[in-house]
Parts: sequence; C-alpha cells; structure tokens
Amino acid sequence: MARPAIAPAVARCYRERVERAAEEEAPRGTPGSARVLAAGAHACSDAELLGLVLDGGRGTLAGLAHAARVLSAAGAVGDLGRLDRRTWRSLGRLWPRRAAVVRAALELGRRAVATPLVAGAPVRDAAAVHAHFAGRLPQLEREVFYVLLLDGKNRVQAEVLVSEGSLTAALVHPREVFAPAIRSAAAALILVHNHPSGDPTPSAEDQAITERLRRVGDLVGIRVLDHVIVGRGRWTSMAESRRW
Repeated sequence: MARPAIAPAVARCYRERVERAAEEEAPRGTPGSARVLAAGAHACSDAELLGLVLDGGRGTLAGLAHAARVLSAAGAVGDLGRLDRRTWRSLGRLWPRRAAVVRAALELGRRAVATPLVAGAPVRDAAAVHAHFAGRLPQLEREVFYVLLLDGKNRVQAEVLVSEGSLTAALVHPREVFAPAIRSAAAALILVHNHPSGDPTPSAEDQAITERLRRVGDLVGIRVLDHVIVGRGRWTSMAESRRW
C-alpha cells in the first residue's frame, strides 16, 4: 500500500525543525571557537572563522558545515561579497541574517585595513592613495572612477565620484573630472579607479584617458599628478611606474 504524500508545508516545517535542532544541539566550544580564544584568529582556517560568523560565535558543527558550503560556492574568501541570493538561500530559513552578518564582517575588515585621507592631510605618495581606497574598491564588480582634489600643497580638499561602469573615454569625460576641481579652486588632482579583475595593470584605455586628462589639465592650469589603479591586494601608480 502506497504511503500518503507529505504536504509541502508539512515537509518544509519538518526541515526547519531539523535545521533548528542541529544548530541548537550541536556541541559548543568546538575547535574553531576554542582556537580563537586560545591561539588567536590567525590560527583558524577560513572555514572555522566563517563558521563562527555564521552561527554567532557558538562554534557549532552546523556553522562549520554552512561555512564549507559557502566557501565552496565563493571559491575564495575575497569573493564572499559577490555571492548571489541563490547561494545564500541554500543555508536555510536563516539565510538573510547569515548573509547580512557576513557582509557586515567583510565591511568591518575592509574598513580596518583602510587608512582614510582626511581633508587637509597631505598626499605624500601613491601608497597613501591606495590605502585610502583599499577598503572600498577591490571588491567591486564594476569599475568606478574617482578624483582626489588637492590644494597647492598637495593637501586633500575633497573626493569626487566621477563615474560608474566600464572605464572608457566616453564615460570619463574631462568636463566631469575638471568641473568639480574648478569649483573647488583645486590646484592639482589624482585620478583613481579600480579593475574588478583584480589585475591593476593599466590597459590601453587607461593610458589613453590619462593622457587626455593630463592635456586638459595643462590647458586649465590644474595638474594631474597621478592615476592610481586599484586591484586586489595590488595597485599601480602610472606616475611612479613612468607610464605617462
């Protein structure tokens, strides 16, 4: 005699109860949380650290299993912020909370490694420019183009987002770059944009738009000091690498 089919709502309720029980009854103080307290977070694997984030620091086996699944889908810790909703939904009914916690943790990490330039601070080299943007640009999936406006002593006046999208000469128009510089009476500026691929090697388009903007800067009396391209863990200064 055939067994009666289980209604979808009942089956879903059963799965949620099983998942909740696994999370609540899994042993606490498993190696991930114990190692963080005893030896420091640097002693933990990526899966152990992510597991602690996903289960609120309880160190459950369920959290470790979720972490392994997410890391497998992402491919690398640096790509966790690029996961889509379908991947997060695979973590069960609590996926919105887990996705929000992971994104918050990633953002805190990015802010921790950045060294923002405050208004009035002198820009001494391209490394300082990279440190200013290191917490924001490397993880983006599209290219964004910024301009740092400087005074006559190379001190920061303002930061301006010029454009978003693919970097082309049509997208980054000299008018959009120099209009805010003229309004702010800036004496110089630094161009900054990211490469979503992670490779900061200047492309032919990068070199072309840089040369065009330098010529315009010479005409209006606003020096273009550098064009810094930000990748993942790497960056290129077109001025310091003599790509002018």
